[in-house]
Amino acid sequence: MATTDAGRPDADLPAWWEFDDILLRFVGDLVHHELRALRPGASIPPGDRPYRPSLDLVRDLGADSLERLALASALAQAVHLAESGIQDYLLAKSTLHDWAAIVQAGLREYCAELTFRTSGSSGTPKACTHRFDALAQEIDEFAAHFRSCRRILSAVPGHHIYGFLFTILLPVRLGIARTPVVDLRLSSPASLRPLLRAGDLVVGHPEFWRHVAAIGPAFAPGVDALTSTAPLPVEVGLELERQGLTRLMQIYGSSETAGVGWRIGAQQPYRLLSYFRRAGEGDLGLLRRLPDGRVVHVGLQDRLIWHGNEEFIPGGRIDQGVQVGGANVFPSRVQAILLQHPRVADAAVRLMRADEGSRLKAFIVARESEPDPASLRRELESWMAARLTPMEVPRSFSFGPALPRDAKGKPADWVIDPVAAHGCIAPCSASDPLAA
Repeated sequence: MATTDAGRPDADLPAWWEFDDILLRFVGDLVHHELRALRPGASIPPGDRPYRPSLDLVRDLGADSLERLALASALAQAVHLAESGIQDYLLAKSTLHDWAAIVQAGLREYCAELTFRTSGSSGTPKACTHRFDALAQEIDEFAAHFRSCRRILSAVPGHHIYGFLFTILLPVRLGIARTPVVDLRLSSPASLRPLLRAGDLVVGHPEFWRHVAAIGPAFAPGVDALTSTAPLPVEVGLELERQGLTRLMQIYGSSETAGVGWRIGAQQPYRLLSYFRRAGEGDLGLLRRLPDGRVVHVGLQDRLIWHGNEEFIPGGRIDQGVQVGGANVFPSRVQAILLQHPRVADAAVRLMRADEGSRLKAFIVARESEPDPASLRRELESWMAARLTPMEVPRSFSFGPALPRDAKGKPADWVIDPVAAHGCIAPCSASDPLAA
């Protein structure tokens, strides 16, 4: 996918913002995601999918003036409306149609950069700016793998960098942008297979695929799939292969780096995209060749275990973060919030073991000598829900006089009562229609 010096796609590739349905989905997903972040723990009226152009931020979603300002700022940052000088027009309008029209006008003037936010699970979401021609370079390489794709079904939001690449840029690149993307986020994974036909590409994330794999029936022939945002458990990948999924491509990357590598096969190493190369022994980053020929250093969040110079396996996060439902979650941050509660003397937070679930668990040492666990659990659940994202809130609380330690005095894991964990919630279900 070639681009001009201004970052615009050449005439052989229509601009993604000229497709009204695609643009409306991008704007709608961003607005709903940001509104959820502004209202932690609160229910938000569901938006239509595909989004209704007349959906009104004030009338339908109840956004007040401060929320509208925050939403407008997030959207303006994402598409760099300040570069075209029309960012203030957003506050004069309140429907998704009008906001999409403003974004379209802005991108016609300036489209060389886009900014995506991380999940914010470490506190404040981090803004990650990417050159459009670099994103185009990536999707051009991936498009070569999916030339037979005729339709995309998606369980990911269009404003996330992964969703943007594979549910917005990819269909434009393949010439199928006028075929509506089927949104799977309001559906049970059980309803996926009856929808599928040859030529479909399903774009999901590990938690989505875990639920799909658990259902069991075989896939229709000729169906491809993508997964990203977190490592896919090997057993899930093997089960999907056993059920007849033609091809499952796993993509390694992040909001900061975009895609870095890919693999097909649950137990294969990842292969670097052609414009990356290993930086050198002892260097935790990579070197990337940009479309203009410049080479830049790219930092990574994971240590990579190399198989030669082109293949690798992620060796764990450098910052001790874990993945919960596709979001980066930091147990140390959750622990710090727990320690602020007046009834908590000490706390430990860990990711559940595979046999316990896929969320966080917490062990609490209460300040009082004989606490009421049920009462304290209710307090902590409310305390955390008001301060953290849903993926950060522990799903199990255990209590004791001291934190678990092994024979050498080092912090140790603990076994939870599965009933106390309340189960695990599928991130894309009818009960959570705005999950992103």
